[in-house]
Amino acid sequence: MDAATEAFVAHRNLLFTLSYEILGSATDAEDVLQETWLLWAGVDLGTVLDQRAYLIRIATRQALKRLRTLGRRKETYVGPWLPEPLLTTPDVAEDVELADSVSMAMLLVLETLGPTERAVFVLREVFDLDYDEIAQAVGKSPAAVRQIAHRARAHVAARRPRGTGSPAEHRAALQAFQRAVETGELQSLLDILAPDVVALSDGGGVKHALLRPIVGADNVARLLALGWWKRDAERSVELVQINGGPGLLVRVDGEIDGVVAVRMENGYVTGAYHVRNPEKLSRIEQETAVTR
Repeated sequence: MDAATEAFVAHRNLLFTLSYEILGSATDAEDVLQETWLLWAGVDLGTVLDQRAYLIRIATRQALKRLRTLGRRKETYVGPWLPEPLLTTPDVAEDVELADSVSMAMLLVLETLGPTERAVFVLREVFDLDYDEIAQAVGKSPAAVRQIAHRARAHVAARRPRGTGSPAEHRAALQAFQRAVETGELQSLLDILAPDVVALSDGGGVKHALLRPIVGADNVARLLALGWWKRDAERSVELVQINGGPGLLVRVDGEIDGVVAVRMENGYVTGAYHVRNPEKLSRIEQETAVTR
């Protein structure tokens, strides 16, 4: 490989992770990678002091452009919008900070930030870039970036899960969901649902899904009893790694029908996220490498 290609390949997974965390969409993150490569291929490498920082700068700028376009698409989206789920490799869960940063719960918290705040938060808190590097990436002064980072950190801290469950608790929770889906047995599920649990589902207007959040343990359990699945079809539920934590891959008549991820706090499920939009499941059977 030539030097430009070698550098891009070496940092590709990092650039994908960065773009995905800013966008919440793997499809758009891949487009950002393509745009980043086209721009990087035209750079005179002799003028580049830090290839990683330079590539991050390009990818961040492209992701911010795309994030604004994505925001306009979300305005006309049918029903709740959820991040595109990723089937992640087992080693992601071992990096607690990385797993938290790509979790469905954290990506939904990041959705409440403005575009620049989101980029600054990801670059600072996940990738540990200094303020001067971030300033170059987002087109702000270092002083402004410090203020944005402080504001974003406080915003996220007020909304992120507290007392996040251990991997074992996550698995136990998903197994309770699995039993409920497969057998209709709800008691073990009710035992681990928080009283104010919120369930969201994303069908994108293509598949049947909730058009608004369902709140409360009894209501969420009743939703499962009525069925997030087709009762007259053969269904299977597989425990997999989704966005750095345990999740469920649901198949109906052998075809992938959806993915379920959960948010846990202090041993109880406080959020359940069910993605059925086929456009967001196109890559769910292949593992995606994320890194920082």
